[in-house]
Amino acid sequence: MKFMNVCAAALVLAAPAFAQDSAAAAGSRAGDWTITYRGTGVVTNAHDAITTSAGGATGLSADVSSDVMPTLGFTYFLSDEFAIEAILGATHHNVRAQGGATDILVHDTWVLPPIVTLQYRPTGGGKFDPYIGAGINYMLFFGGDDHNGFQVDLDNGFGYVLQAGVDISVSEQWFLNIDVKKVWFQTDASINGGSLVSDVGIDPWVISAGFGYKF
Repeated sequence: MKFMNVCAAALVLAAPAFAQDSAAAAGSRAGDWTITYRGTGVVTNAHDAITTSAGGATGLSADVSSDVMPTLGFTYFLSDEFAIEAILGATHHNVRAQGGATDILVHDTWVLPPIVTLQYRPTGGGKFDPYIGAGINYMLFFGGDDHNGFQVDLDNGFGYVLQAGVDISVSEQWFLNIDVKKVWFQTDASINGGSLVSDVGIDPWVISAGFGYKF
């Protein structure tokens, strides 16, 4: 939250200076679309206790690996300053049971985490076009495989998202993009038919860089 608050304050304070550049470089406007191709790192923050179904301690915790993937972003400008973005991509993650001398792969899975955000762009376009946003995502687990005698079920569900980023024009239509999202999402993990359980807070940072095209 502190990171997003600092970004928001910086963008608001810088808006008057950025606005001066708007006349010098054509920016996106109401009714425009952009498509963005990014390399994206999904950095997870999961290390949650695995307990028995009755809540007893096992000394183990669930660890979820990070991943890097290509993503596509589609943005529609509702006005000069507000836009809606949707991103698509799939990540692959390993789930491990860890604790003491134990470090065992129990499951690997693909995740389809579409994210939709409403963005505020204080400059209304221009060569340097920063933005902040907020929205929702849906985590859909698919293609999972169990390992080492474990059976793992992960619940799909909704999370929420904060975002900050910037588009930097290199021509009238092409631009570079840097984007950071923080996603909050928890899934209920059921292990071996529910004899073991974990409330896993994945809560990833989604950090991206790439290029886009305005049309």
